[in-house]
Amino acid sequence: QVQLVESGGGLVQPGGSRRLSCTASGFTFSSAVMSWYRQAPGKERELVAHITTSGVTTNYADSVKGRFTISRDNAKNTVYLQMNSLKPEDTAVYYCNALTSWPGYKLAYWGQGTQVTVSS
Repeated sequence: QVQLVESGGGLVQPGGSRRLSCTASGFTFSSAVMSWYRQAPGKERELVAHITTSGVTTNYADSVKGRFTISRDNAKNTVYLQMNSLKPEDTAVYYCNALTSWPGYKLAYWGQGTQVTVSS
């Protein structure tokens, strides 16, 4: 059974930092491209960052470049999102996503989400 369990969300003041974690089970984590998405109230879910299987290549949404860092530890089946210089507009539910490859097709899995609220 595939599981993605996010943690680390909460209330943080503007300018503060937070680290999200997503621990995976039920599939070969080291073979999955991992991503973080977020969805703010009334808005569509958007890609925040993703990281390739080896962790060598990362990509970020323009809105978080220079402030957020995605990383992974394949030995711990965990992907992280370090968020610095947080702004109120970063308030959203953050979701972990795993894209796994199979012969002829790909499957995406989602975590349940963790709320991040940036407010004074």
